[in-house]
Amino acid sequence: MKIAIIGTGNLGKSIAKGLITKNAITTLYLTKRNLDDIQEFEGYKNVVLTTDNIEAVKQSDILIFAVQPAHFEKILNDIKPYLTENHVLISTITGFLIPKIESQIGSDNFIIRAMPNTAIAVGKSMTCICSNKKGEKRIKIAEAIFNRLGHTLAIPESQMQAATVVCASGIAFWMRLIRATTQAAIQLGFDAKEAQELAMFTSEGAANLLITNGNHPEEEIDRVTTPQGCTITGLNEMEHKGLSSSLIQGMVASFNKINAIKKEQI
Repeated sequence: MKIAIIGTGNLGKSIAKGLITKNAITTLYLTKRNLDDIQEFEGYKNVVLTTDNIEAVKQSDILIFAVQPAHFEKILNDIKPYLTENHVLISTITGFLIPKIESQIGSDNFIIRAMPNTAIAVGKSMTCICSNKKGEKRIKIAEAIFNRLGHTLAIPESQMQAATVVCASGIAFWMRLIRATTQAAIQLGFDAKEAQELAMFTSEGAANLLITNGNHPEEEIDRVTTPQGCTITGLNEMEHKGLSSSLIQGMVASFNKINAIKKEQI
């Protein structure tokens, strides 16, 4: 694939590393106003560093945009004359809706939005993607790219706000749960390093059980709970204190906040 990443900041770097590691490129153009920031990619075969977005567009078929929202509109206007029927545009820019992109470059382009989370840096992102009508014909390309960096799910654009809460903010929510588990383990007698190790790998194992077996969480819970046992006693105490309801209420509060921000921007 002939790919360009327009705006190789932290997210762009993570995408680039994943594509290079997985040998998913024919050529890869990385653009940045200050090339000193991406010198780590100098010397990789078929990777070109440039400050010239237009040159990157001319030499590529798949354009991944990872710039600041304030800069995106100008970049779209700059590259518009150089877009062809071969180009697939993938935006990772939060809050920049597809109709707004179409208003800049026209609806007769393959336009896709992708929302990865920070776990993309370790190849474990949960990335949600959506597209305009024409982009539906190329959405498999976006899936192929981001499946190399984790897992993808195609959703309607109307659900991208909710997906931001569940997947992007969700990283922070899970980190807090892991931190709480770590604190409990310390109280139970483990040192801090051991406690975090126990919490991290137990949470990884729990997720992988569901991913691998395809079971409902309650099925896996049933496997480790016994009548009058310590597991069910602990679970019930957590529920009495509002574990599930607190998580749900917190996520709904985040969703309400992101919608309020969107209304302010409009």
